[in-house]
Amino acid sequence: MKSYYKPANYSMKNSVGYLMRICTNRLLPRMEELFRDQELTFSQWTTLVALHDGRINTAGDLAHNICHDAGSLTRLIDQMVQRGLVARGRCEDDRRVVKLALTARGRDMVEALAPRMMHFWNGLLSGFTHQEIDTLIGLLTRLVTVAEDSPRKNRLLISDIPIAKPVKAQKTMKKAS
Repeated sequence: MKSYYKPANYSMKNSVGYLMRICTNRLLPRMEELFRDQELTFSQWTTLVALHDGRINTAGDLAHNICHDAGSLTRLIDQMVQRGLVARGRCEDDRRVVKLALTARGRDMVEALAPRMMHFWNGLLSGFTHQEIDTLIGLLTRLVTVAEDSPRKNRLLISDIPIAKPVKAQKTMKKAS
């Protein structure tokens, strides 16, 4: 493929990096606001969601997959363990490895708050078609995969497991005449 960027066309308005950064900077405060009335922060929510499907189960993989530094992640996990949202345990095969898992309370919290996140994103994406959203997700996923450092390629664990409980259809009652 021919190079896309050239000195004549590289500017802020078409810089993928700049647009991704400004998007994150605009969205992060709004996502943090979604948890203002909850007992956890957006960073804690992200941690719980990452642990939800069980594929990420060590602090190292968690830090790598949610782009969090190890020091502050340890404090974050300590808080969630104290509050009964996350459990720590030793790996049976290698006692040096500490495994992380959601507790039932942590899983319930993820499933209860997932509709809040879905509502947020559905509102934000309401001007896009489903095809455009699928394309956006596909392109961002590809970009993340390409940007992944080659020695750590196998550590990127992007889950496709739904995090909300399915909504049961409500039965309609016939009115008595």
